[in-house]
Amino acid sequence: MSTQHSYPKLHNAMWPGLVGKGSPGAEPAIDLDTMLDLTARANVDGVKFDGVDLFLVDPHVSIDASDRDLAALSDKIASKGLVVGSLVAPVWPPTGGGSAMGSDADRKSFLTQVRKACAIGRKLRDLGIRSYGVVRIDSASSPSEWSKDPDGNTQRIAETFRQACDIAEGYGERLAAEGEICWGGMHSWKRMVQLLETVNRPKTLGFQADMAHTLLYTLGYNAPEDRILPEEYDWTKRETFDVALRVVTNALRPWTIDFHVAQNDATVFGSGTHDKTGRHCLPTDPNGKLDVVRHAGFWMRDESGQPARAFQHICWDGCMFPNATMTQAGTWNDVLRLMIDVRNAHGWNAPVAATV
Repeated sequence: MSTQHSYPKLHNAMWPGLVGKGSPGAEPAIDLDTMLDLTARANVDGVKFDGVDLFLVDPHVSIDASDRDLAALSDKIASKGLVVGSLVAPVWPPTGGGSAMGSDADRKSFLTQVRKACAIGRKLRDLGIRSYGVVRIDSASSPSEWSKDPDGNTQRIAETFRQACDIAEGYGERLAAEGEICWGGMHSWKRMVQLLETVNRPKTLGFQADMAHTLLYTLGYNAPEDRILPEEYDWTKRETFDVALRVVTNALRPWTIDFHVAQNDATVFGSGTHDKTGRHCLPTDPNGKLDVVRHAGFWMRDESGQPARAFQHICWDGCMFPNATMTQAGTWNDVLRLMIDVRNAHGWNAPVAATV
């Protein structure tokens, strides 16, 4: 397989080794070394992954990692021919954070985790292993709790996010808010736009688009009032879906600074302690509703059809795949092949200018 473009760089997410795993009744977690090895070994006609995106939580990477720990991590990742891109801040109560719309103590915990994540981001840049990427956050709140006071809670989340922006700017970082139906105030495309506009810090806070989650925005999961596709939608009517997806991408693309390639079968799924959200599917899943390569272009190309060049890398997110699937080498070759196809279709050949 030939590579037609050098950008965006191709990354694999490490957090699928942890998300939805490790709790009673769930599959065991997959350690970071195994995830790194699986990523580094993937190879499609000589093309390999360029890097990884990290989850800053034990047992992968402690949010309280020392400088020595981070230096060892940097050396380990570099030894596998990989770099680091985006980082996920553990802002949720079970990982030491708190709700962004919660009490003063909750919000203080949220912001503490953001500060620690940004400090790690800067340290990894200083170590030379990370030259691009964002710090990912969400509201750490459920749609049901948010719905008790929609306007007030959106304002409270926005104020917390503005304080998070202040922190991020002090470390030279940008924050990306993850659009996902399980996060209150971010659970629909309209509410996501409202939150971003309310925060109004576009140079520091942007949107992370994951194709598996943004598909569900068109279906109105957890926000039926914002549904775009009709009830009992016939999935053979592909033009109707394209129109609906364009509504979402046109609204959120201008905010998008981090992008996850993914497939979804238009259903929700949860495992372990993770609430139901968009089900991630394998690239070869016959039930997948996305034409992944073509629909990636809805996010990666601007209104004029030119590459938007809004990020230096793209990432594959395969959260809550069974461990048996994740530990097969063929899984990651299939993923890498799809990522290469996306880059060949919508990529470019010069790095994006730094914005922070």
